Amino acid sequence: MIDYIIGKVTYLANDFFYLENNGMGYKINTSTFTLSNLSKEDNKAYIFTNLIVREDGLFLYGFNTEDEMNMFKLLLNVSKIGPKVACGILSHLRPYQIENAILSKDTLTLCQSPGVGKKTAERMILELKDKVEGMFVASDDLVPSLENSYEEALLALVSLGYGRYEVDRAFIGVNLEDKSLEQIIKLGLMKLSK
Repeated sequence: MIDYIIGKVTYLANDFFYLENNGMGYKINTSTFTLSNLSKEDNKAYIFTNLIVREDGLFLYGFNTEDEMNMFKLLLNVSKIGPKVACGILSHLRPYQIENAILSKDTLTLCQSPGVGKKTAERMILELKDKVEGMFVASDDLVPSLENSYEEALLALVSLGYGRYEVDRAFIGVNLEDKSLEQIIKLGLMKLSK
């Protein structure tokens, strides 16, 4: 129904943000990765969206990359995975990492996400192996250098004992453009030590 919204980011939280467009404010639930790529200075944020209709209300989910949105929709097709769990998975793994884990039957990687146990990981592999093949392969080669630097910094901080979710949350709303790997790690350590 609503495929995308372009607007100004007015508020950032742990798992959602507000996007203002033509005087209307939309609450958009999302992943920590999308949140880490947004800032309140974004006057024209382009967000891919998916409206979820349930008995208790309408819920808008959105991501700043088409890959994240496509993976979100695929995850919703897996039995027992709802939008919150799908967002949790996308907060811990990038779409190409999920695809690689599914194709290599790597349940351990999939189980790193909150709400995903061994049975859910096995269901993901069974139900998505034919659907994801080739969908996100190019993403692995075309991942922007910023994401590579962030991913390397994330791995470094996790190896120091911080949780992946904790690190992602620390970078919400932080502009990492023009920052080297070393600068991202130092900034992460500063934010995490507070």
